[in-house]
Amino acid sequence: MFRLVIVDDEPTVRHGLMSYFEWEKYGIEVVGEADDGDVGLEVIESLKPDIVLTDVRMPQMDGIRLSHAIKARFPLMKIVFVSGHDDADYLKSALKVNAVDYIFKPVDRLELAAVVERVVNELKEAEQERTYIVDMQAKLTQSMPLLREKFLMSLIRDGIPHSGRIKDRLDFLGLVLPSDAVYWTIVVKIDDSDQVVATRSERDQQLLAYSILNIIQEIIGKYMQGYVFENRNGEYVGILRMGEEDTQEEMLLGMAEDIRDSLLKWLKISVTIGVGERISELAALPQSYNRAQEAADHRWYLGKNRIISIDHLEHDNESVYRFDAAQGERIMSVVKSSDKTALHAELDDVFIPLAQNRRLGFSNARNVSLQLILLTSRLLQELNMLGPDMEKKERDLWESIFKQERMADLRQIVEEHLLQVCESIEEKRKGKPKNVIERIHALIEQRYAENLQIGDIAKEVYLSSTYMCLLFKQETGETINEFLTKVRIEKAKELLSDPRNKFYEVCFMVGYSDPSYFSKLFKKYVGLTPSTYRDQMI
Repeated sequence: MFRLVIVDDEPTVRHGLMSYFEWEKYGIEVVGEADDGDVGLEVIESLKPDIVLTDVRMPQMDGIRLSHAIKARFPLMKIVFVSGHDDADYLKSALKVNAVDYIFKPVDRLELAAVVERVVNELKEAEQERTYIVDMQAKLTQSMPLLREKFLMSLIRDGIPHSGRIKDRLDFLGLVLPSDAVYWTIVVKIDDSDQVVATRSERDQQLLAYSILNIIQEIIGKYMQGYVFENRNGEYVGILRMGEEDTQEEMLLGMAEDIRDSLLKWLKISVTIGVGERISELAALPQSYNRAQEAADHRWYLGKNRIISIDHLEHDNESVYRFDAAQGERIMSVVKSSDKTALHAELDDVFIPLAQNRRLGFSNARNVSLQLILLTSRLLQELNMLGPDMEKKERDLWESIFKQERMADLRQIVEEHLLQVCESIEEKRKGKPKNVIERIHALIEQRYAENLQIGDIAKEVYLSSTYMCLLFKQETGETINEFLTKVRIEKAKELLSDPRNKFYEVCFMVGYSDPSYFSKLFKKYVGLTPSTYRDQMI
């Protein structure tokens, strides 16, 4: 209910307004009255109504003075003037204090109803707006951690694009980051983060990230001032602020060791921490962050679970390593010849220079590995050896390459793949016919119930259809189709011995779609129709 106070020096007017108008119909309750402006002001200050209905002319304090006092104390209160005098000067004064309306005496009930309805609508709109603002403020408070994280991300990536507004943004977010202080950044990377995440549910992943942030923030607070946030999956960034003491680097490395050891102790996770360079202004954070990121990436060469400071790394001036076409051709020739010793030497020529070039080797090693996989895939395709199993293995290999975090691990998975390809090519080149025949037998035994074609079998054994059929006939004395039919008929005899299997079901179960054809074929091989054979068996 909205609250109303009526101020008028005529008792009959007050009584009439209070008694002969249906205020409840509009959600209004008359909570007070007064016979003059000065008394009315005391009542209004005590009851704090939403609406004041006041006469304009009163003896001690008129409605205009009263309205000015109300607006000074309660600017949102709605004022409606009532007067028996059609006075233009008073009307102008009423409009100056933003009165909702002006009603002449004697009060017309319909006119008053229209004014009251408009006042109530304005009050409802104002109430909705206040509710919306309160709701937005609550949501803003809830989202403040996310806004801080977003802002800190922008600092390490873009610096300070609008320096004139930075203080206001920092104050709004509650961050203490002076523009001219001494800063360092650290990058904390979870070692083997893909495996760490893969073993956890979504809930556990969020819990892990929350725990990591809390541990790092608590440790930072023990040593200095600063903030930590999750920059991307498996990577956390600390923006650190400290004084001008000479021992600041020693303190920084001690803090990093504390973070590494605490995460291992409490969360059982290994991390590599990259420490960036010291900077003397907030705007230079991207420079320090990039150096910390570069330091952390050196786990490719130095190993995991380390503290790596960019200031302690020696950088060479080598140019970008390029994997040229001649190297690729040499390696593919070695793979094709199945010379494993030569392959190892060729890979030394590729990976050793990459490992020595610490600044450029990280990304180049991955690119070279992908090129080697592509070249190997092309070679297998040329040799008709790129079957479904090999294609799946290559897809898995691509994913694995992007997950590796050390140069040695990357080389190992690439070399293992190339050695396996060497063995497959060597097996094909030596043409071990017995092995091929055994694989064909096993394949037919497994897939006789399918619509198995000669081409399907050839793909599985990495041979052309013509050569495979010729080899099978030479080694076994029968064709592949004859062997397939024989296997199907034998399986059909086993199934017919069970009376629960219907004749047409047996036909489909052994790979035939036409029961009539199956019956003729069965009689040709067995000498009996399927039904006669079943009768004899039962």
